[in-house]
Amino acid sequence: MKRNSQIYIFSLALLALGSCSLTKFVPDGSYLLNEVNIVSEQSEVKPAPFKSYVRQNPNSKWFSLIKVPLYTYNLSGRDSSKWINRMWRRLGDGPVLYDEGLDIRSQQEIKKALNNQGYMSASVKSSKKISKKKLNLTYTIVPGKPYIVKSLKYDIRDKGIEAILKKDSAETKLSKGMLFDINVLDAERQRIANNLINQGYYKFNKDYITFTADTVRNTYQVNLTMHLLLYKASASDELRNHNQYRINKVNFITDYDVLQSSALSSIEINDSIHYKGYPIYYKDKLYLRPKVLTENTYIHSGRLFSERAVQNTYSSLGRLSAIKYSNIRFFETQIADSSKLDCYVLLTKSKHKSVAFELEGTNSAGDLGAAASISFNHRNLFKGSESFMFKVRGAYEAISGLQGAYGNNDNYTEYGAESSINFPSFLFPFLSENFTRSIRATTEFGMQYSYQLRPEFSRTIASASWSYKWAQRRQKVQHRIDLLDISYIYLPWISPKFRADYLDKANSIFQYNYDNHLIVRSGYSYYYNSIGGTMQNNTTASNSYSVRINLESAGNLLYGISKLVNQQKTENGDYSILNIAYAQYVKGDFDFAKNVEIDKRNSLAFHAAFGVAYPYGNTAVLPLEKRYFSGGANSVRGWSVRTLGPGSYKGADNNINYLTQSGDLKLDLSMEYRSKLFWKVQGAAFIDAGNIWTIRDYENQPGGAFKINKFYKEIAFAYGLGLRLDFDYFVLRFDGGMKAVNPAYSSGKERYPIFSPDFSRDFAFHFAVGYPF
Repeated sequence: MKRNSQIYIFSLALLALGSCSLTKFVPDGSYLLNEVNIVSEQSEVKPAPFKSYVRQNPNSKWFSLIKVPLYTYNLSGRDSSKWINRMWRRLGDGPVLYDEGLDIRSQQEIKKALNNQGYMSASVKSSKKISKKKLNLTYTIVPGKPYIVKSLKYDIRDKGIEAILKKDSAETKLSKGMLFDINVLDAERQRIANNLINQGYYKFNKDYITFTADTVRNTYQVNLTMHLLLYKASASDELRNHNQYRINKVNFITDYDVLQSSALSSIEINDSIHYKGYPIYYKDKLYLRPKVLTENTYIHSGRLFSERAVQNTYSSLGRLSAIKYSNIRFFETQIADSSKLDCYVLLTKSKHKSVAFELEGTNSAGDLGAAASISFNHRNLFKGSESFMFKVRGAYEAISGLQGAYGNNDNYTEYGAESSINFPSFLFPFLSENFTRSIRATTEFGMQYSYQLRPEFSRTIASASWSYKWAQRRQKVQHRIDLLDISYIYLPWISPKFRADYLDKANSIFQYNYDNHLIVRSGYSYYYNSIGGTMQNNTTASNSYSVRINLESAGNLLYGISKLVNQQKTENGDYSILNIAYAQYVKGDFDFAKNVEIDKRNSLAFHAAFGVAYPYGNTAVLPLEKRYFSGGANSVRGWSVRTLGPGSYKGADNNINYLTQSGDLKLDLSMEYRSKLFWKVQGAAFIDAGNIWTIRDYENQPGGAFKINKFYKEIAFAYGLGLRLDFDYFVLRFDGGMKAVNPAYSSGKERYPIFSPDFSRDFAFHFAVGYPF
């Protein structure tokens, strides 16, 4: 009965959409632009790159299937004075009417693009197919035979530049036999200009480079000549060689106000110092150590001007939290027969001290709670742009499913504090200054303390860390080294019932995790983002991808020392420090995400992640903090958080599944179709797959071990729909997932709920901030 009612409602929705004619608001004599296609008569010329030259596109489709915005607009009546009609029109999109003028312009733009690629005899045909008031438009590309560069010559009158270009000839984009592609010629002009302005030619630009092309009669061949023109400051000046500039002086002005006049004479300066030949001017008090300024500057007196050095200086100064803005200016000066540049580095001071208060809501597997924190930040603690942070935090959560099982305490509370200090340099002994300047790393020291009280136990976690972070290649590549990370887990109290039910049982996988233990680890993280930028979410950009790799190990050094000194093992068979057992394991994670743009409103995103952790030596069981969990908003979304796996394990019937449903291996696979709907709202349809497994067989997790001959049968599948509210700075996400294949069952409708879905059994709702991958 329920299924029949769902089919009935779905049919009514389709009927409602179908009853709204797409051409309701198309005037007589006009046509709705229904489709626009581009085809090519030659396979070597692909039509896809020419879509951007079409000047008129039809109404958008949700998920590339249905023109829902147009249907929504057509729900309105013709009386625009009624509020309901105005509302439908605001929510939807009006019909796109065929425009002959834009059609002709599109043909011209596509033909121009073909000409630029060397197809000088190309033509573009437009054909129309009309059905009632709908028009389908097709552009047919006829490229013709392309023009080929037969010979390549250079006309460079500046002998100094000619010598530089000869050394750089291996990098040229030009060659005999290439297509006569205007885009390649322009790219070569820009490449040469970039090379020269990095070798002292401060005033050079690509407009000094031109090309002449002579076609050979009755052939499709071109004799190409590149000209590099001499310098001319004005129309009345004589032609001369381009000046190669060197840096004269580098000056720092540390109290520049961007809201005041940009003239140097208007900047208020009260005092100055000289440090290693660098004049440093300031207003009242110098807030940065001179060494910090010089170490983050790549422009040096006596060297040739280089735009690369300027950009490196901007990037390096941008890392300093004590500085809000930086601006670099150059002024030409003539010393004897040499052309030189005086450099002024203008710096605007940031607000060094701040206090912030945060209030947040929490949702852990359906248990609601709240948390609050207050933090203090100092962005220039020792006058070296060191960032210091101190935060205190408190949290409360109402735990469901345990009422009466552990007395009157059914809540979770947490109190904690953390502190960190970040140095904008690579602090490590015996490293050369050239190395630390080239890597531009930051060094961070941190400490954290947290006290947690649950109905089952209380826990104290204390940690300290020492790490390095740096980026390369315009923020595309980021590295992190956790040189030392120490965590101490102490459980001062455990409920007798919890101990009897879970910890005192033979072969319990959790006994180790609820003993006091120590984790001393080191790790390395690699992150690559094809579009660059530390804050950019690659999954929102066109045709981008990212790769994350994490490696870490713990306990190896301590284990080696214990062996070396012949330390006696405890009664549990492990080594300890001050009667505290330490963990020993290795762990590796790999994560890949890719976004493929279908059109401006639709994209397809893929995600694959794999992780494995192996306990050994001093540890038989991986610490709970390092184990994997499956299900939830960023995993297989047909399951609630931490309710899937390991393997075919069904979970316990005691509402404490977070204890048993964890593993040593994890697999996550996802495919998501994303579509912009209206305003800030986006839609998604997804398919997820994955699970977790244990490396060893554990009595408390039957069916959870990874077996090469059956793991593929234990991969869970889910499907669903989602909505995203994209406010640029953050994304609110709502996902509804349904189980498709449930590995907890071996056969029947329970294993394949996709064929007999039960909403109460198979549905999981997720609310999260940010994209799933």
